[in-house]
Amino acid sequence: MDDPSLYLLAFVAAAAFLAGWTDAVVGGGGLVQLPALMIAFPHAAPVQLLATNKLGSIAGTTTSSITYLRRVRPDPRTALPLALAAFAGSLGGAFVASFLPREAFNPIILVVLVVVGAYTLATPKLGLVTRIRFSGGRHYGAAMTTGMLIGFYDGALGPGTGSFLVFALVGWLGYGFLEASAKAKIANWATNFASLLVFVPQGAVMWKVGVILAVFNIAGGYLGARTAVAKGAAFIRGVFVVVVGAFILKIGWDVVQLL
Repeated sequence: MDDPSLYLLAFVAAAAFLAGWTDAVVGGGGLVQLPALMIAFPHAAPVQLLATNKLGSIAGTTTSSITYLRRVRPDPRTALPLALAAFAGSLGGAFVASFLPREAFNPIILVVLVVVGAYTLATPKLGLVTRIRFSGGRHYGAAMTTGMLIGFYDGALGPGTGSFLVFALVGWLGYGFLEASAKAKIANWATNFASLLVFVPQGAVMWKVGVILAVFNIAGGYLGARTAVAKGAAFIRGVFVVVVGAFILKIGWDVVQLL
């Protein structure tokens, strides 16, 4: 691949900043960053785009995770099992990714997103306060199951992982949006790291582009996490609805094009 122009680098840098901000608040930064890479580098192999996207994303999730850890202090007794299970799931997903017909998953993802969005809109108080639904071993089992399943999805496919983690922690485990976002960032960092363990040895990362993505993801992630902490659960819920709506439009259009 030829060296990218300054215009293309500026374009992906702006996309990375917006992606880092969105991902830090509620997840779904890949909705911005990955399509931007596809537009900027139409001749790159899909695995190069996915790997380079992961390099930028892990920089942003590292920054936002640290910010959440300092300001929200999520309970590590839940966050760590969730992240470890997500790491294992993502490793498995990344290894089997090449064998999965990705286009077959779009209709399923679309249905899930519509249900998630409708349920969130129909439940105005969802996630505004923390009401844990399980206790003891059942709680940790539910967290690890969530991490394993969504981690596998992230390794195999990817779009919307952070948003799915947030919704599962809010809708199933009963966390408020702020606490859920903090835990989701830690788990999402683990899934990104696991994917890179598979992609880097393959030589799939476009390093020059990836470093630029990383720098601007860090800036966006830092600002996004601070914004989320300052604005609280109601603000995060609003952003969540917008991001899920954008995913529905994007994946819905992909499904229509395959018909």
